[in-house]
Amino acid sequence: MKSIGVVRRLDELGRVTLPIELRRSFQLEERDPVEIFVDGDCIILKKYNCRDIFTGETDDLLEYEGKLVSRDSIRALANLAGYKIIE
Repeated sequence: MKSIGVVRRLDELGRVTLPIELRRSFQLEERDPVEIFVDGDCIILKKYNCRDIFTGETDDLLEYEGKLVSRDSIRALANLAGYKIIE
């Protein structure tokens, strides 16, 4: 894990503000959903995305390299690459 040298205090409601540089780096916009994970004594925030990264579809998704891709997009990419899919 890498420290970025920023320390923030929790407010009275337990909220913390993420620095603008982080929000820009991770393309987090106002009201974007964020997943919260716990790993040992670490709290991990991750931008939540349950849509195909290419089309925005929400059905029939598979995870690849940390990204969600629909089977339709996989078929389209295989076709674009010149592969024939046999089902």
